[in-house]
Amino acid sequence: MNVEQVLENLGFSPNEIKVYLTLNDHGTKTAGNISKLAHIDRSSCYNSLKLLIEKGLVSYVHIGKVKWFQATGPKRLLEYLKEQEEQVQEILPELQARHKAAKIEGQVRMFKGIKGIKSIFLDMARTGQNNVVFGSEGQFTARLPEFAMQFNRLKKENKMTTKLIIREGRMEADSATTEYRYIPGIEESPAVTNIYGDKIAILIWTDEPEGIIIENKAAAQAYRAYFNFMWKHAKKLEGKNK
Repeated sequence: MNVEQVLENLGFSPNEIKVYLTLNDHGTKTAGNISKLAHIDRSSCYNSLKLLIEKGLVSYVHIGKVKWFQATGPKRLLEYLKEQEEQVQEILPELQARHKAAKIEGQVRMFKGIKGIKSIFLDMARTGQNNVVFGSEGQFTARLPEFAMQFNRLKKENKMTTKLIIREGRMEADSATTEYRYIPGIEESPAVTNIYGDKIAILIWTDEPEGIIIENKAAAQAYRAYFNFMWKHAKKLEGKNK
């Protein structure tokens, strides 16, 4: 992932990115010079400079009647993100209370794309409850190897464990937080079902993956009972998780 993509993911507009990187690369410049180097019109340049100044990522000085702009040091970007996190932390209790009050039983949420799939796994980690899984073909680790390692670290921190039923012939990497069993006669499928807490997450690993979270205590209990029946009759992997 390059610098532009990271800044875009952090919420910077395309013009803000162009202006910030222009100042970072070329040093102190006037607005006219910046607009030429960034290949944007002067009005857009001024708007972007205003927003970057508000973020504390750009400063300026007057030399005569002319404003000269410069980017603050790159470490200021980390400080800005920390400030944003602190502001979110301040309002988090109120947001959680309002979210809980507005939630209804049987809530269904749809997710699409890699970011959506990551949101589902982060929800599992935040829930902090053990989960059970069936239908996995190792898509999570294959498609998102770095994020999978991050998720495993979160599992260890939250002392989460996973029970996973796989089809016979499919091998999974050994894991201190995951116990495996297999059942013969299961067909390979892109759909994976996770049950954790009062939630069921169904992930569909197509070219553009998507997922569904069903939050319903009765449904989660029914799915878990179905899983426990399969687990009881499944075979342990030799040499692992006995």
